[in-house]
Amino acid sequence: MSWWMWLAGGLVLMVAELATPSGFYLLFFGLGAFGVALLAGAGVLTATGPQLLAFTVLSLTSLVLFRGPVLRRFQQPPSPDLDPLVGSLATPAESIAPGSVGRVEVRGTAWTARNVDASHVAAGQRCVVTHVDGLLLSIRPE
Repeated sequence: MSWWMWLAGGLVLMVAELATPSGFYLLFFGLGAFGVALLAGAGVLTATGPQLLAFTVLSLTSLVLFRGPVLRRFQQPPSPDLDPLVGSLATPAESIAPGSVGRVEVRGTAWTARNVDASHVAAGQRCVVTHVDGLLLSIRPE
């Protein structure tokens, strides 16, 4: 195959990487195709068999060596507070003693909540959600 066909194939793979959520796989096959285009254009690889072998070796080698660092470079660390309920206003439906569990309303929905403060929480008193553990909210008076 001629060098320009490898170049075109590499471009198609790069565009496919950008257009799809492939997880940085097609990128390295596109780089392998660019490498074969460079070698074929320089006259080093002229037959199709060695070109296919070089494409396979270049693609898999670059995939194994560089995919991990590329993924680490583009992954963003999770934000420390992913829970949108933390900091929300909670209104107890019943009085809740310190360390006890009761029912509260947060954003119009009933939840089970534990009073983590040392003071008693009265029914209807404004409270703040401090932590979420599954379906159990931790609250303290505002």
